[in-house]
Amino acid sequence: MKKVILLTFLLAALFWQTEALFAAVGCTLNDPDRDIKRIFPQASRYKTEFVTIKEKGGEELAGVIEDKLGEKLEPVYETIDVPYAQYTVLKGKETIGYVHGVNQKGTFGGMQIILATDADGKIIDFYYQKISSPEAKKFRDKSFTNQFKGLTLKDFYLSEQSPVLEIEDPSDNNKDDFKATLRGIKKNLILLDTFKLNDKNDQYWEQGKGEGK
Repeated sequence: MKKVILLTFLLAALFWQTEALFAAVGCTLNDPDRDIKRIFPQASRYKTEFVTIKEKGGEELAGVIEDKLGEKLEPVYETIDVPYAQYTVLKGKETIGYVHGVNQKGTFGGMQIILATDADGKIIDFYYQKISSPEAKKFRDKSFTNQFKGLTLKDFYLSEQSPVLEIEDPSDNNKDDFKATLRGIKKNLILLDTFKLNDKNDQYWEQGKGEGK
């Protein structure tokens, strides 16, 4: 009995240690040279920047992000000192896009959700760098991920007639991971809008708050 209790304790400790480490390092590309060249073959170079909510506005900014997201930031994955990697993609001196990722808590463990957008914040590629799910193959399938191409943060802020509403859960019994994916993508776009695009979509956030009233 003592061995079972000890084993349970050790497994729990390992789980939380892994979760904390996963959160602390943020979400970076495994191979940025390869990944950015694949998505942006016309790119000449890219710049990498690590940004935290803490340095950009602290608790006040975190509160604004929570309002825009529609829920609280998760206390393990989304503390204000977690560094977010932002890859600015250039062709010569011109910015042609961004690649950025977030950690998102899923049903079976952490997800790493990677978005590539054009310079205006429109999604041109989305993929999971990591997903722990027995139905991961269905979530990674292009028939699902390609549905997000062309979407912007505006589509997530406005609920009426939004193309986001037309995207269906690809899994059989995993609605929570589908919801987590939508949350992770929305959060990813909010952070891009905050860190790189000067909150250009705030007008749609304000408009979205008035829908349904």
